[in-house]
Amino acid sequence: MREEAPLVRSQRLYEQAVFGGNAEALSIAELELDEVEAGLALARGRILHARFLEQRQEDLRELPLFELAVELYRKLGDVRGEAEALFWVGCFHQVVRGDNDAAAAVLARSYELSSAAGDKLTMSYAVRHLGFADMAAGRMSEARERLEESVALRREIHFMPGVAAGLIALAHVTATGGGRDEASALLAEAKLIAEQSDAYGVLRWVEQAQAEL
Repeated sequence: MREEAPLVRSQRLYEQAVFGGNAEALSIAELELDEVEAGLALARGRILHARFLEQRQEDLRELPLFELAVELYRKLGDVRGEAEALFWVGCFHQVVRGDNDAAAAVLARSYELSSAAGDKLTMSYAVRHLGFADMAAGRMSEARERLEESVALRREIHFMPGVAAGLIALAHVTATGGGRDEASALLAEAKLIAEQSDAYGVLRWVEQAQAEL
C-alpha cells in the first residue's frame, strides 16, 4: 500500500478537525507540513547552489531557503536535519559570498550536531569546509587534518565520489607544502576512484588539478 501523500493527509486531518471535532489533528498536520516544507526548502536551496556552481551568479533565494530549513528542523527537534541545513548555510557564506568568517561558526555547529546525530555524511561535508576555511587562513596543518578526517568519514560510509573529491583537496594542501610526488599520487588515486564511480564531474576536477600540478 502506498504511503499517503502529505498534502492529501493534511486535507484529511483538516476534515478531522473541522468535521470530526478533533482539534489535535491540526497540530499533527502543522508538524507534518513543517517537515515537508523543511525538506522542500533544503532541496530547492541545493538546486540553486548547483546552479551557482555552474553559472557563478548568486540567486537571492538560496540563503533564505537554507535558513528556513534550519528554523523548521530546529522547531521539529530534528537534529540531523538541522545539522544538514546549517551546513548549507555555512557553505553558502563560504562558497557564494567568499566569507569564511561567517561560514566557520555555522560549519562548526553543523559538525557538532551531525556528530551528535551520527550523520557521518554531513560531518564529512562540514569538516571538509572547515578545512577550506583553514586553508584560506594559511593554517595548512589544521586544514590537512580536517580534510583527512573528511576523506576517512567518506571511506567509512562508502561515499566514493566524495572520497575522490576529498583527495583532490588533500593533494592541493600537500602540493602547497612542497610534496609534489605525494600530491601526484593522491590525484592518481582520486582519478581511479572517480572513474570507477562514474563521477565524471569529479574526474574533470582531477584532470584540472593534475594539469595545474
